[in-house]
Amino acid sequence: MNTPMPTLLIIDMQKGMASPAAGPRNNPNAEGNIAALLDAWRKASATVVHVRHMSRTRGSPFWPGQPGVEFQDRLAPLPSEHVVEKNVPDAVVNTGLEKWLRVRGITKLVIVGVSTNNSVEATARTAGNLGFETQVVADATFAFDKVDYHGTKRTAEEVHAMALANLDGEYATITTTRRLLETT
Repeated sequence: MNTPMPTLLIIDMQKGMASPAAGPRNNPNAEGNIAALLDAWRKASATVVHVRHMSRTRGSPFWPGQPGVEFQDRLAPLPSEHVVEKNVPDAVVNTGLEKWLRVRGITKLVIVGVSTNNSVEATARTAGNLGFETQVVADATFAFDKVDYHGTKRTAEEVHAMALANLDGEYATITTTRRLLETT
């Protein structure tokens, strides 16, 4: 590639997200797709940022010191990769991430991780609003079942699809792992 690869932003791929207690989810191959992208970025010596959620709610699997807060083994950061800690869904708000990216001249992001309708969507919206060229990888993100405002249970796939639709075109471009690997 003649231009630098976008920065790979991996959101909340922590052990607590892999727990069955998290509930029914879609995209069972998301972790494998994230790992494939991470391998490609590492082979290209491209920039990778890992985001870790640190809950403010005692008893949460993401409360500091709990095993759920640790990164999943195959997606754990290398010492050379930047780690951002957040305690709200958005990885840009109050984390210093925007300044870190701008100081390095980074203008393009590829977002993967969990959950599509929460931290991924919140981060992609802010990144898009701040002028970052943002891509969200549909098959490298996932969501969980959720009851909507009217009390209707929505499947994880429905929640995932709506979150992607909310982002597509206005805040981000939606892509796939295969498309990204073919173009990097």
